[in-house]
Amino acid sequence: MNRLSLLIASLAILGGTAASAQTVQKYTATKSGDYGIPYTLPSTAIDIAIETTTTVKTPGEFYKYARRYFSVNDPISEPSTSVEVTDVVINTRGVVNPDERYVVNFKPGYAPFMLLDDNGIPLSINTEKLFETNETEIPTARAAQPTPLETPAARQALNEEIMQSQSTAKRAELAAARIFELRQSRNDLISGQADQMPPDGKSMELALTAINEQEAALMAMFVGTTKTWTDVTTVTVTPKSDDSGDRRVIARISPAKGLVDADDLSGNPIYLTFTITERPDLPRTAKGEVVGFPKDGFAFCLPGKVAVKVSDMDGSLAELDTQMAQFGVVNGLKPNTFTDKKAPAYAVFNPATGAIVELGTVGQ
Repeated sequence: MNRLSLLIASLAILGGTAASAQTVQKYTATKSGDYGIPYTLPSTAIDIAIETTTTVKTPGEFYKYARRYFSVNDPISEPSTSVEVTDVVINTRGVVNPDERYVVNFKPGYAPFMLLDDNGIPLSINTEKLFETNETEIPTARAAQPTPLETPAARQALNEEIMQSQSTAKRAELAAARIFELRQSRNDLISGQADQMPPDGKSMELALTAINEQEAALMAMFVGTTKTWTDVTTVTVTPKSDDSGDRRVIARISPAKGLVDADDLSGNPIYLTFTITERPDLPRTAKGEVVGFPKDGFAFCLPGKVAVKVSDMDGSLAELDTQMAQFGVVNGLKPNTFTDKKAPAYAVFNPATGAIVELGTVGQ
């Protein structure tokens, strides 16, 4: 078995998540550059996307009369705003580790090339193949829909008599009467007993929609309105290699203001905890001696395994078992692995962890 085959056989395939959008730059080792290509190994950043849902409830002008006219016992009677966390997504990506900058000097022979991202983090050597990401899609913010009282139908539903009345009780009485009129008109249309029936199905649909929207607007004046929308905020944490992973506050959720900074005590804390479950060792010989970094070697990471958890005061919100470069070790491959004229190697890297995820021979 040749040296490359031994490398392939002994290499653990390392997975994880990585950023889905990346700029790819190709660099070829040439004589003019002394066959050297600079690159940087990553630290692994944790991106926590937090979706919050805001709910605003507003009482209608006639809420005190909801029971009298419509037997509604629980209309919205007080304005309120509430915000809650409804989704949390954890992903990882590679960021520059300024302490792990290298230049690899390839030997003349097979013309090697490297693909780097826009941070100079290796993506591949001698192949256009890239690591296929498996990050979780983050939620998308959703704007609030207009309430029935914020639609054009609301203006159409309020006739002149309702708007001119100075008495709240009288306006409520007139609004209730108008609702019953609309309901009767709908029944007449559906049963075919209206004095003026729509000429076709499309006109019938439009007429019924207008009636329903006006009724909804008038009923909102009795039962109140509820408006909801979502926001998505991403908090990024890049632990240091000596980080213990103790629980830390990364943001707070305020019932009135939504997601606020970690030091804003108006909100309840959202925590990040990570536990290092495995730290890899450098390869050893059969005698148990550590295999040294090869001279002028190409550096890559053997990342550590980490359990990440985001939680609040009520418990876990999201968890992820992943790998992180800064909790592992740096290993190296001999540059001539990639320049052998007969069997040059190729490699694919996970840019979030700096790990080799695929190693093989070009053309095989």
